[in-house]
Amino acid sequence: MNNFVTDAINLKSYNLSESDKIIVMYSRDRGLIKGVAKGVKKPKSKLGARMDLLVANKLMLYKGKNLDTICQAEALNTFNKIRQNMDKIFYSLYISEVVTNFGVEDDPCSNEIFDLLYKALDAIASAQEKIEILLAVLKFQMKMMVLSGFGIDLNTCLKCGCDLGDGKMYFSFTLGGVICPECNQSYGIPVVMHYKLRDFLKALEQTDFTEKSDFESKATEKICNVCFELLKGYINVHSPRKFNSTGILQEIR
Repeated sequence: MNNFVTDAINLKSYNLSESDKIIVMYSRDRGLIKGVAKGVKKPKSKLGARMDLLVANKLMLYKGKNLDTICQAEALNTFNKIRQNMDKIFYSLYISEVVTNFGVEDDPCSNEIFDLLYKALDAIASAQEKIEILLAVLKFQMKMMVLSGFGIDLNTCLKCGCDLGDGKMYFSFTLGGVICPECNQSYGIPVVMHYKLRDFLKALEQTDFTEKSDFESKATEKICNVCFELLKGYINVHSPRKFNSTGILQEIR
């Protein structure tokens, strides 16, 4: 009666004792969960590598008073190719930290967020070039913010509601969208957003990981890096917790 089964992706881990760890996971139907992996640090542990970070498992857990206990784990996807490339590792750790920071227990969007993280990790794992990694991360960033209630409004000026079209606009990290030049006279926002950049981000938000829009075909690594920094800054502003991975990302880029 106290057992439950769920699909979950490992996000973080903490040492609990000489042989046990606490695994922080994002589950398909329960949102953010924690479970004790007993004996996982022992060489002959039955859980073993399935408790490594960035592994998706089908789990059976025993519901405890304070912490659940992981009883069984069957790997659904180890995303093994991520571990063969440093860019893939660090960008994967970044998106997993985004889920850790914005995810909550019993999240009503848990199914969508689980699928989003799974698809993003799968796309990063199968990427052949860095630009493919960046495109997967950008899609994740845009879609994750929508699911977290922080979707970016890129269609009209946030203050006056005018259609910005192909005109000049400014991006506000705090407001979460674009401001027209007239309204920006009272805001003084320094970040200029070109309309082509705006259209690129909108296309990424609406395109699945298995699809490729015309914008992606024309995108360069430089453009993707600019967009990544823009979205990273926005996510940092609205995150309830400080990021640990962004400093490492800055060093490898």
